Amino acid sequence: MLRKKLIKQISVFLILVVSTFSCQKDGSNNIDVIKKVSSENIDTFLNDWHKAASKANYKNYFTKMDSISVFIGTDATENWSKNQFQKYSKPYFDEGKAWDFKPLERHIYTNKSGNFIWFDELLDTWMGVCRGSGVIELVGEKLKIKHYVLSLTIPNDIIDDVIKMNSKEE
Repeated sequence: MLRKKLIKQISVFLILVVSTFSCQKDGSNNIDVIKKVSSENIDTFLNDWHKAASKANYKNYFTKMDSISVFIGTDATENWSKNQFQKYSKPYFDEGKAWDFKPLERHIYTNKSGNFIWFDELLDTWMGVCRGSGVIELVGEKLKIKHYVLSLTIPNDIIDDVIKMNSKEE
């Protein structure tokens, strides 16, 4: 009886020790992921992406986008795969005259596991204030833009005029 009780106590102790170490390992991995996808890291990643365009650095700009990325521009016809967007953008980058978007405000969100990030941002652009929004995935050790949408912001008090102008163009 005493022997069974001792074996049971040792078994419980071993289970507790194993679970403690496995929890610590999982926790430290989660902390590492959280560090990789912190708001500061995402801010830096997106700022570097916009800076690459402003410096016409084609390679740095497009390596931040996943191979299956989608870029949606301000015109209704601008729904591009990464390859299509690269072809469209290449002449601008080659001339050293890509766009210069400066963030004014940004909101960043992540899922619980930290591998998906979505964001929205207001940007100072040559078109005035625009809104960007997108999805980023942590792929291995790298952040990759999966989807990005750029849109014009239109003040509510002039929306009727914009709708009229837009309907004439469509």
